[in-house]
Amino acid sequence: MKFDKPKTLKEISEIINAPFEGDASFPVLGINEIHMVEPGDLTFVDHPKYYDKALQSKATAILINKKVTRPEGKALIFSDDPFSDYMFLVRKFRPFEPAVKLISDSAEIGEGTIIQPGTFIGNHVTIGKNCIIHSNVSIYDHCILGDNVIVHSGSVIGSDAFYFQRRKDKTIKFESCGRVVINDHVEIGANCTIDKGVSGDTIIDEYTKFDNHIQIGHDTYVGKRCLFASAVLVAGVTRIEDDVILWGQVVVNKDVVVGKGAIVLATAGIDKSIEGNKIYYGAPAEEARKKWRELALIRKLPEMFDKLNKLTKDA
Repeated sequence: MKFDKPKTLKEISEIINAPFEGDASFPVLGINEIHMVEPGDLTFVDHPKYYDKALQSKATAILINKKVTRPEGKALIFSDDPFSDYMFLVRKFRPFEPAVKLISDSAEIGEGTIIQPGTFIGNHVTIGKNCIIHSNVSIYDHCILGDNVIVHSGSVIGSDAFYFQRRKDKTIKFESCGRVVINDHVEIGANCTIDKGVSGDTIIDEYTKFDNHIQIGHDTYVGKRCLFASAVLVAGVTRIEDDVILWGQVVVNKDVVVGKGAIVLATAGIDKSIEGNKIYYGAPAEEARKKWRELALIRKLPEMFDKLNKLTKDA
């Protein structure tokens, strides 16, 4: 999430009442969790396993619970509980705004766009020209839809990320302050759900088409001209490159890349990154021809077992 205007290191440290190391006027342009950071962002780290990752990331300000040597070109803020302080910053700079009507006065809706009855359009939503938003769609705050977008009934755009921190005696919600960005000429089927980024953007790129019952997790990028058939499930922080086809009930794990032009056949499960311009099948997904050969051999196993038994008896 980018701030409306840049903050300084001193301003941020004063908000959470925490000491800092670095130039007091050091610019902080936004906040972001570690998977999505960019230069100018502040991120947090509260576990030794991730200290190096955070300190060496693109983030230029780090909220941390240990005194460490400050990397060149970065700023540090020291906190006993970085997670809680980071959540405080989320709530301050992107507070929840209750709705007072079905279509917010702060929403911007382009010329020629049709909003069917019963649809909810949240605060600070932007919808482009010549879109059709069917009845009973919910578009949460800060989402952006381009031109010529179609969203069918029952879909939810911008619900919170499924992202939590587990502690000894409780599970704490990682409050979402990101957005969903849907680019031009995208069609979203009925009863789809697209989660906003935790603090970045979930992006559906132009000319991509979704069937019904599609779930897209937080901070995922879906490329141009993709086709997703019914009941596809994509976990968070995943990258689906251009021209990918995912047939019905394909499941994609988090933090993977599906290469450009890949075709994944129905009911497959993708548990690791796969190359583009190939056809995949199975769980875990492998190249389809290889998987079909394996299945053919499996079907022959009873016959092979019977032959082996007979040879053993005759011996």
